[in-house]
Amino acid sequence: MKTIGKYILTGLITTLPVILTLYILYWLAVTAETLLADLVPRGIYLPGMGVATALLVMLVIGMMMHTRPIRRLFIRAERIFYILPLVKTVYSAFRDFMDFLSPARKKKLEQVVAVTLGETGMHLIGFVTQAENDQLPEEFQDGDNVMVYLPMSYQLGGYAVLVPRASVRPLNMSMEEAMRFVLTAGITRLSAP
Repeated sequence: MKTIGKYILTGLITTLPVILTLYILYWLAVTAETLLADLVPRGIYLPGMGVATALLVMLVIGMMMHTRPIRRLFIRAERIFYILPLVKTVYSAFRDFMDFLSPARKKKLEQVVAVTLGETGMHLIGFVTQAENDQLPEEFQDGDNVMVYLPMSYQLGGYAVLVPRASVRPLNMSMEEAMRFVLTAGITRLSAP
């Protein structure tokens, strides 16, 4: 009976990420198709138009967000979400998470490091967020320090710590590998097959 349970658990662990990923993609496609099918007359609508339209809309929005006037307008409009009591908590959490995954942020967090904790021999995996002293608050500019983000396992959170540059050692890992490794507490493989 233990062996059967172990096989079922292994099967679940193997298939669940695939199933959830496919389900989310399916849900997004069906939602886009349903919305467009309701808006476009039946004779004009063709299957697949919803997904194509959604991708086109995301492309246009992405291009517009790279212009200064649209970005300023968006920032002003976004302030409303940060004022409303319940909305600000939910919106800011989603916004921070999406900003963390954005290509611009990934570029800033490219350096994966191991932070040594004193003489304990313990190491934490983190990401350098600020390597230059002149970019740090004035109170922290007197030493040779770097700002490092230390993500926590199994959570969307972490700590931003200021550590001496001598306590930081670069690691030969991509940001994705390091994040996956830390978020799963080292249970996951370092590289995908």
